[in-house]
Amino acid sequence: MNHSTSRMAETSQKSRLNWRIFGPGILMASAAIGGSHLISSTQAGALYGWQLAIMIILANLFKYPFFRFGTDYVYDTGESLIAGYAKKSKTYLWIYFVLSIASAVISTGAVALLAAVILGFMLPESMSVSPVIMSVVVMAVSWVFLIAGHYKMLDKVTKWIMIALTLTTIAAVIIAAGKPSVMTADFEVTSPWNLATLGFIVALMGWMPAPLEFAAITSMWTSAKIKNDHTTHKQGLIDFNVGYATSAILALFFLALGVYVQYGSGETIQMAGGAYVGQLIQMYTATIGDWSRLLVAFIAFMCMFGTTITCADGYGRANAECWRLIKGEEHINHKQVVFWTTYAIVGGFIIIAFFTGQLGAMIKFAMISAFVSAPIFGWLNYSLVKGQQKLPAGMKVLSIAGLVFLTGFAVLFLLNLTGVFA
Repeated sequence: MNHSTSRMAETSQKSRLNWRIFGPGILMASAAIGGSHLISSTQAGALYGWQLAIMIILANLFKYPFFRFGTDYVYDTGESLIAGYAKKSKTYLWIYFVLSIASAVISTGAVALLAAVILGFMLPESMSVSPVIMSVVVMAVSWVFLIAGHYKMLDKVTKWIMIALTLTTIAAVIIAAGKPSVMTADFEVTSPWNLATLGFIVALMGWMPAPLEFAAITSMWTSAKIKNDHTTHKQGLIDFNVGYATSAILALFFLALGVYVQYGSGETIQMAGGAYVGQLIQMYTATIGDWSRLLVAFIAFMCMFGTTITCADGYGRANAECWRLIKGEEHINHKQVVFWTTYAIVGGFIIIAFFTGQLGAMIKFAMISAFVSAPIFGWLNYSLVKGQQKLPAGMKVLSIAGLVFLTGFAVLFLLNLTGVFA
């Protein structure tokens, strides 16, 4: 009897341990499932059907090694990627720091404004509140949440947000797939394979699955996870791969939602992010039922709220780490983390105020800037890890192919932007 009880306790303990290994990978997935999934992936399906699925797959595939390096490096060396940049060259550290300072306010502001728009959508029609005011609420609550609870609370809450969004989205897609096609008889297929659509494709891939600087941010979360839960390298890779795969697969489910509910229906697709929020939520209610409207809006809001929190937390930690290394200090001062977290939130709000009424333009700018800078972050991670360890042949080939893919599209976009192909 005692032996049986002991085995049951041991099994329970292992189960709890298995649940606890998940953290940084899920946090990254939460940060990833923002504008790229809720907005761009769904719009891609609504506008072009399944045609852009290949670009979602390629973006996730070719960014994979550069994100994974963030996890591998921490477990191999006991320090973050950012500390690795500093060891390799102060120039590397400064390149990352400058880009991260800019990305912190752009990305945090973009996702916070989208969360604010969804929150406003949940309010009764009689209550009309400016998205700027709603964004103040979102960002203020995010700041208090982070300063009060920080990593442990963020770690726990994010898991449940991800589960709720995943189950709701999968259910909506399965139900929509079982319904009659919405495509009209006179619908003409539009091809995305032209220069006019290049900006949309680059924006789609920019945050797919997340801005590439999040590899270094993930390494900071991983370092905190190791200190809190003493996870092993194997457990860390399981967490990373589950989070990464969840984000990639959900991107295709959001694409499918656009395909099954809007593609070919004749409905005008709203390209502005704020206007599209209403259409997105309507997709869920059209498939699951009107009763789910507020529930879906709440889950979508929690997803974007979680993304806002993870962005502010991640950039806060990363920039504090950069500042510590620049000053040559041994450990991060908590006040530095608070300062840089506050910087991301306040700076993000200034961006929101500047882009008032231009949510779509703001999100697109954030996504495109993330993609254009991706080859730089990818090269930083590759050159650092390659100098630290002997990479498997497959990972080396995938890394080089990824750099070629990211650089090629970034150059093509910039050339097209400057009018070279006009």
